[in-house]
Amino acid sequence: MFKHYFETIENVEIFPIISLSIFFLFFLGLIWWVIRADKNYIKKMKSLPMEEDNVTYKNDSQDEKNH
Repeated sequence: MFKHYFETIENVEIFPIISLSIFFLFFLGLIWWVIRADKNYIKKMKSLPMEEDNVTYKNDSQDEKNH
């Protein structure tokens, strides 16, 4: 079914090449960013979910104001 549909489109063979190029360039850019990223920034982001000293809950701040 799809084979017949795609046969009617002119220059359809270019679409897989474009898709592969976009996929390859995206991951190449991602690898480049990971290699060049600031290591201190990576450490900070990695430990962010585990930090508890900076956590402020909305209910806690309202309770402090009421007391």
